[in-house]
Formats: sequence, structure tokens, C-alpha cells
Amino acid sequence: MSTNRPTIKTFGCRLNIWESEVMRKQAEAAGLNDVVIINTCAVTSEAEKQARQTIRKLRRERPDTQIVVTGCAAQIDPDSWANMAETDFVVGNADKLTAAPWQQLAEESLPSMQLSDIMDRRDIPHHMFERFDDHTRAFLQIQQGCDHRCTFCIIPFGRGPSRSVPVHTIIESARKLVAAGSMEIVLTGVDITSWGDDLPGRIKLGTLVRELLDAVPELARLRLSSIDPAELDAPLMDCLEKEARLMPHLHLSIQHGDDVILKRMKRRHLRRDILRFVAEARRRRPDVVFGADFIAGFPTESDEAHQASLSLIREAGLTHLHVFGYSAREGTPAAQMPQLEKAVIKNRVAEVRALGDQQRDAHLKQRSGGVDMMLVEHGKIGYLSGFEKAVLPPDLSIEAGTLLPVELQGSDHGVMQVVPLISIPENRSLS
Repeated sequence: MSTNRPTIKTFGCRLNIWESEVMRKQAEAAGLNDVVIINTCAVTSEAEKQARQTIRKLRRERPDTQIVVTGCAAQIDPDSWANMAETDFVVGNADKLTAAPWQQLAEESLPSMQLSDIMDRRDIPHHMFERFDDHTRAFLQIQQGCDHRCTFCIIPFGRGPSRSVPVHTIIESARKLVAAGSMEIVLTGVDITSWGDDLPGRIKLGTLVRELLDAVPELARLRLSSIDPAELDAPLMDCLEKEARLMPHLHLSIQHGDDVILKRMKRRHLRRDILRFVAEARRRRPDVVFGADFIAGFPTESDEAHQASLSLIREAGLTHLHVFGYSAREGTPAAQMPQLEKAVIKNRVAEVRALGDQQRDAHLKQRSGGVDMMLVEHGKIGYLSGFEKAVLPPDLSIEAGTLLPVELQGSDHGVMQVVPLISIPENRSLS
């Protein structure tokens, strides 16, 4: 009996999560079921390694299933994925968002490789969703691609130039998601702070946030995905200060704490810019929480430069860290720089992550005893307003998607222990 449910394996960013839902709907509409779609990531060699391991495992477990590989890694180096014995088809990053390849696959007419030139793309296909499988937070794409050229990053060549979704389309999508029950929407893209640069009037992200919140008053929570601190605008800071529905959590693409390394990375901010920004954000929104991306072991990174990253994390009060060991990406300028030994990179990654855990635990301890709203995701697990992970008592099971007032009772292994501030029905669940 057909399930009409293709299997999707997603690696990488929140945008990939959104795109996986696009592919799921396109594949279902084409009538596909016995197919596995691997949505790859190219940020690190480890992400590619995990995708390859997954493909080989799936082939062993499901020898007759068709395996389609797509995503950034497939776009950048399609031949390496096509040459895997386990791979049946390779589909490009732009092609995957259209109906054509999935219909062709259903009709057995899809070529083994379907790949358009991503650098020529100026359009941005948009798709309306009412729900997201396995996620209570709804992800809403507002932007695609990147025009910057950080020396370590290969992603622009997998995503193409920066393109923005128009305001009215974003608002229409948000209304549909909220009407279907989404309590929180996450605005996502490759470089969302560049949103609007290619639209008439070159409007800014903060203006979009303001118009979206005004147009959809039923939306309980709005969250931003990773943002570039070099591009933050005044309207966005005003929203952070004045709009309680904009969650007090900003994840910053910082990458390093040493000015020399930041310049070699070709980032557009320096250490002082980060410190100035977090101070201003806290002045406007005292409860704001900062996450950040960091790369440890970048080429030429001295021990002093490494220590500068650690000190920036402490000084800026960063608590939600995504830490990557530098991974050379063929074709990037950084890959031509003097490389550090793998053991050195590994040790520095461990140091940054350990500090991140300490910062997180201190933050959770400081919050203990307070109250907040928890968006429940999987019965007992959910997220607070500052994107802190939280867990309910073991004897409670709350319906996913519930926005629940809770008391914060301390943390355990980086997870806040909470109890509801409202009475729970006899069946111990909320609907």
C-alpha cells in the first residue's frame, strides 16, 4: 500500500529545513513514496561526511529505494555525489524547489543529473505552508543566496546571489501559518540581514519585521535566524526594544574575536563592533540573549588570537554557541592560507565549546526562579523566549505547539527544568 510519504534527510541550516518541506510537498504531489531525498550541507567537511555515511547506510537498509542527492554540497560538487555507487540522481539547489524534477522522477524520465547554474538565478520560488513536519516552530524563507565573499565560505556558490521575497508574499505566508495554528514563526534565509537590498526602495529587515507584526496581530512569537552584525539596522533595533512578540534572542554570525583573523576572513565587523552592538541591544532590551557562530582553528590563528575569541565570548556575554572547527573548502581563499594541524584545531574547538557550555549554564542559573512562556515541541521538551531548551516534569505530557506559562526551577545539563503556572486537566495534557 502506497504511503505517499517520501523520506527526507536534512543536513545543515534552518533554510534547508524549509526547503525540505518544499521538496516533500512536491514529491508527494508527484505521487512519489519509495524515494529518499538527501538535502546536503557544504559548510564543513564533517557535514558532507555525515551525508555520505547516511546515503551508504540507507542503501544497505533499502537496496531498492531511489536515492536523490541535492542541497549545497550537491550543487557545488555534483560529480562527487553522482559518482557514489549508492546515488541514483543529483538535483541542483534551485531545481529541487520546482515541481519538474519530482514529476520527472515519477514518470521515470529524470536524468541522472539535473543541475542549473545557481549563479544565474535572480528569482526566488516561494511556497505556502500550513504546517511543518516534526517542527512546531514554522520556518519562513524571506531571502536566498549571498553576495558576500568571506574567505572561508563556499556557500555563495551553492546558493547563488542574494534574492529577497517581497513583503506582501511574506505576510501572506505568515497569515496562512498562523491560521493553521503556528504560534511561532522563524524568519530564515542565507543572509537575512541583506533582505530588501534587491527590492524597490532597498527597505531593511527591521521594516519587514515591523510590517509583519502589524499585519499579523495573531502571531504570538516572531524569531530571527542567524544575522550578520554588520548589517543590523535602526528599525530592527527599535522593534527589539518595543515589540514583545519579537523574541529576545539574536544569533550573530561573529566567527572570531581577533581583529587580524576577522580581516583575513573578510568579515565586515571587528571585535569592538560586536561589543558595541551587544551593549546597545541590552540597553534597549535587557533580557536579550545572544547566540553566535564561531570558527576555531582558522588558518594562521595564533594562540593569542584563539584567546581573543574566548575573551570576546566572556566579555560579550554570549550563551548559545555554534562552534565549528575550521574546515578547508576547495576553491576558497582560506584554503590557500597556511593551515593549522588538525589536533590543534580539535583542541581549540573543545575549549570554545566548553566555555560556551559554562556561559550557557551561568545564564540558566541566573534565570532560575523566574517565569517565561514555553513553546512545547515534543510532549515535555520545548523552548523559552530566549531560545533556552526547557523540559516539563516527567508526569506531564503537553500537546506539541502549546504556548505554556512556566516557572523556571533550575537547569540540568543545559536544559531548564520548568513547571506550568496553570492547572493541568485530569488527563495531564493540554489541547
